[in-house]
Amino acid sequence: MARLRLYANGRKILYTNFRGPNGGEVDIIARDGDTLSFIEVKTRRKRSTSRPLEAVNAEKQQLIKRGARAWLKLLDDDDILWRFDVVEVELTEGEKPEITVINGAF
Repeated sequence: MARLRLYANGRKILYTNFRGPNGGEVDIIARDGDTLSFIEVKTRRKRSTSRPLEAVNAEKQQLIKRGARAWLKLLDDDDILWRFDVVEVELTEGEKPEITVINGAF
């Protein structure tokens, strides 16, 4: 669902479930125009008391950042623009999922 939403918004998906050699991880790596986007996908039931974004705590951000550094090292391009995004997927039984893309989430 997250990949389809990103694609519909004009993103080019480059890789999914990237695991860096030092334990970093990124759910989706995509191009948004001239910007490289490292994306975390979080899914929650709608009746939950917190937003999916709140689950991307400092520890999780460090894992994503470590994965992003590994990807950027593979590119060997210091001039590339990049950012960290989160896709929230909120599920309610019997309804369509609510999907929110948060650019520059952290």
